[in-house]
Amino acid sequence: MPTALDAIDLKILDLMQKDASLSTAEMAERVGLSQSPCWRRIQRLKDEGYIKATVAIVDRQMLGFKMQVFAQVKMTTLTDEEREGFFKAIHDIPEILECYAVFGEMDCMMKVLAPDVNWYQDFIFSTILKLPGVVDVRSIVTLSESKSTTAVPLRHRTFR
Repeated sequence: MPTALDAIDLKILDLMQKDASLSTAEMAERVGLSQSPCWRRIQRLKDEGYIKATVAIVDRQMLGFKMQVFAQVKMTTLTDEEREGFFKAIHDIPEILECYAVFGEMDCMMKVLAPDVNWYQDFIFSTILKLPGVVDVRSIVTLSESKSTTAVPLRHRTFR
């Protein structure tokens, strides 16, 4: 079971969300610990699952993905095997960055990267509509990005 987080753990998580390339020595200095205890805390945060991965965030536009699309997918009723096949297929398609089951008229929402609208149109017909159970796709094409972050808020907001 994960241990409760203290102020130093939260500082470490905050720093790592901003720049995971900091050395343990730099991290320790910024949170007010010596290097060994800081390293142990980071390892504990990883072992307990607070830190899922340490990755580089790549600029999608520099790699030619000029469009970001939210594809809303309507599905038929699936058997357990078909549902498993759907999710396996989703995991094997690198252009689909995220996929969520949702309430409402549509059943899934996917975040898709595309180089252009022609490519995306082909992708819908050659890939998405061929997934198990998919009967309809509605697309929301983003015009601009005003906020994009992977940082999780470390404290819950309280409202009055």
